[in-house]
Amino acid sequence: MSTIPRLRRDHLEFAAPVDRELIHPGASHVWSPHSVGTVLALLASGSSHRTLAEIVSLIGRDFAGQLADLDASVGPTDGLDLAVLNGLYTPADLPLRRTFVEHVRARGGTEVANVDFRGDSEGVRRYINGRVAQVTHGLIDQLLPPGLPPPDVRLLLVNALWVRVAWQEPFKLSQTGPRPFRAPGGTRPVPTMHRTAKLPLARAHGWSMVTLTGRHGLYLDILLPDVASPTPPPLAPGLLAALHRGASPTMTRLALPRFTVRTSVSLLGPLARLGLKEMVTDRARFDAISAEPLKVSEILHQAVLSVDEKGAEGAAATGVMMLRGSVLPSRSVEFTVDRPFVLALRRASSLLFLGRVTDPVDPGPAS
Repeated sequence: MSTIPRLRRDHLEFAAPVDRELIHPGASHVWSPHSVGTVLALLASGSSHRTLAEIVSLIGRDFAGQLADLDASVGPTDGLDLAVLNGLYTPADLPLRRTFVEHVRARGGTEVANVDFRGDSEGVRRYINGRVAQVTHGLIDQLLPPGLPPPDVRLLLVNALWVRVAWQEPFKLSQTGPRPFRAPGGTRPVPTMHRTAKLPLARAHGWSMVTLTGRHGLYLDILLPDVASPTPPPLAPGLLAALHRGASPTMTRLALPRFTVRTSVSLLGPLARLGLKEMVTDRARFDAISAEPLKVSEILHQAVLSVDEKGAEGAAATGVMMLRGSVLPSRSVEFTVDRPFVLALRRASSLLFLGRVTDPVDPGPAS
């Protein structure tokens, strides 16, 4: 079994607190540290003074290195089903710093375009939603709801990501069957996949983790807390790193629900609680984006992830709107996922998706 790449420490230290802010008791959620991390790193590259310091306090000082690693994790690979969009949309009269435009253009799937927010905001909405739907294969078809963007928006930064994972060893559809799952609302049968194989297995800090290996360097980690709970506890920043370090091939009898999970959220509140407060005020400093004073007015995020017998499919999109500012053992072990669990889909040093499933919604059998 090949060595599994480890995630960047600063990427984990960013993902863990944001994930904690998205937890709602008894509810499933999923989000993309890759997508959100990309837009925050781009905002950091265009900011200064306290605005920069607050972003850096969350994503880490080496945001340029982290951005390069995020790019590498979605880089082109023959046969990999993956698509990205990094879009920068502004009115023609907004003067942009050349360096910031170059930062955006250096990403994969770049689109830099002038749009007419004031004269045709609905047309802009339809266009952006269409581009996101195209990149995400229709999994996210309305990043911008009716009424957004407002006519006074000066800049819209969009990241979208889609990936489809094929397991190296698919589950046998004939072995999928109903099995009790202890959901917050009570135990109920859910379609559960089964496989007995040598899988990376780890235990650390009151958690167990099994890893499913996909093609092209993609991995799905399934984490179960030792103590059953309607809502798995927040992840400590060092937990995933400790589990990855301790993972070893172990003969495992895995029982995993088929599931799909979807989340749509404004990130302004969660990020403000984590210290990113100045970027939404007239004190915001985005001098390296434009000579015109700018401030963030909204950060929208959507993500969806489905797992079945053949693999997994995930999509995410993040939109930032800016306004004008004023100035293991050898014996076989069982890993039965019959209660709320945490998931992490990763490639190279990036967490593409992170979330938790408290009450599995069945996407249907693999087709």
